[in-house]
Amino acid sequence: MPTATFYLLSPPDSADDTEHSGLSLEQQPGREQQIREQQTREQQTIVETAIELAFYYYQQGQRIYLAASDQQQAHQLDDALWQRDPDIFMPHNLVGEGPRGGAPVEIGWPGVRHTGHRSVLINLATEPSNFAPSFAQVVDFVPCDETLKQHARHRYKAYRLAGLQLHTLAIDQSPKP
Repeated sequence: MPTATFYLLSPPDSADDTEHSGLSLEQQPGREQQIREQQTREQQTIVETAIELAFYYYQQGQRIYLAASDQQQAHQLDDALWQRDPDIFMPHNLVGEGPRGGAPVEIGWPGVRHTGHRSVLINLATEPSNFAPSFAQVVDFVPCDETLKQHARHRYKAYRLAGLQLHTLAIDQSPKP
């Protein structure tokens, strides 16, 4: 039975969230900037973990599809993978590039379809993949940001309805290569 594992990001340090002069968190001076910085850190953690997990599954001989949130993120993932140390390099390509059937790691975005059979989907998109049930393993992430967390809940429900066996783990419990 296909499985989906959701990795939960750790919330920011609660000291940053204390009330200031009776103002709500959103009204605190500089709070918008703090929220943007936290979202950037979360996104960076997700991308780094996705790349680590791709390498972990690659080492096991699995074929992986990295589903980026958009084409820009797909190109950023591609660039990050090219910049890896040669000892931990993974053959990869963007959808539509590379060898017939794709490299062991293929990077796509909404609106494009992976090539060939792949066993692992690592989802960075906000929407659930309608072809997720065709993978033996789906990896997804739950950010702390409330809006993004709602998207993760929607993906969780979609995968459950598709018949995937669901697991949740803290992000620090992800397997390490």
